[in-house]
Amino acid sequence: MPTDKEYVIRLNSHDLGQLIDGLETRANAWRITATYLATGEAPTEDFVAEECDDAEEAQKLADHYDRIIAHVMEQQTKQDRP
Repeated sequence: MPTDKEYVIRLNSHDLGQLIDGLETRANAWRITATYLATGEAPTEDFVAEECDDAEEAQKLADHYDRIIAHVMEQQTKQDRP
């Protein structure tokens, strides 16, 4: 699938909130993995690291999720204005 193609997806406000929550959860999982790989310290006893090569890759993935979230929320804000 080409990465430069854009899509318009319609969601109600509840579903959009769920989408953003899921993206935030994934971003956080990658952020925690990056920290774990950089420091060797697990944040909790039941922590499971995401699969990647190193802390830098994990951080890049977290940053990518953050950019997606920002883009979605920017569109939401624009549409919420009267």
